[in-house]
Amino acid sequence: QVQLLMESGGGSVQAGGSLVLSCLASGFTIESSYMAWFRQAPGKEREGVAGISPTSGYTYYGDSVKGRFTVSRDNTKNTLSLQMNSLKTEDTAMYYCAAVSSHQIVYNILRPGEYNLWGQGTQVTVSS
Repeated sequence: QVQLLMESGGGSVQAGGSLVLSCLASGFTIESSYMAWFRQAPGKEREGVAGISPTSGYTYYGDSVKGRFTVSRDNTKNTLSLQMNSLKTEDTAMYYCAAVSSHQIVYNILRPGEYNLWGQGTQVTVSS
């Protein structure tokens, strides 16, 4: 079965505002996968934003978003979400959802190289 990730929810918002990103997975179960959000701004490397471990659902955050972003998953909808509050202009980037099976050994849940399935991305633009 084809495995796909489809992000949605991006858009333009003023600094201090909020957005919620969603990632709908198909062809596999997110509960049994490492899932994460990454972002990439023009001219910059892809950065780990937030991740969630399989089964236990333990969450991890990049230093730049701690206390502002919250990652969660809805197993019934097979959807990963990212609640983004107190947005800053430096949060402007393309945001990607990523997944890898729990059968893989993952050493750093926020490292892009750990993942083998990626969505197409959704743009977030924060203006001052």
